[in-house]
Amino acid sequence: MEKNESKGSVDLMFRAFSDRTRLRILHVLREGELCVGDIVAILDVLQPRVSRHLAYLRKANLVTIRKTGTWSHYSLSPASSSFHRKLLECLAKCFTEVPELQADAVKALKIRKSGGCCPPA
Repeated sequence: MEKNESKGSVDLMFRAFSDRTRLRILHVLREGELCVGDIVAILDVLQPRVSRHLAYLRKANLVTIRKTGTWSHYSLSPASSSFHRKLLECLAKCFTEVPELQADAVKALKIRKSGGCCPPA
């Protein structure tokens, strides 16, 4: 464990990756920023549930938020440690054959191509 990593932060990151909804959110954010409305549409879950999981991911320092007016846009946080970097590498490589994540990626691509539901920044 690196000096800038506490046991608590490692535990939070592990718990973030252990939840299916949070894993799906992290996976769709691999290709770049999305607003909450787009994440809701991709995952096909209710907005309060997505917001609750995004708050957890923020607490674990895995996502960052950018606010534009009333819109909240999320992206993956840059790796802050080697452990964090390895988790992001795993996100990119370890889940390529999970059908649910593949379906999310297809939906995310369509939403990105259409411009999504949130106005551009």
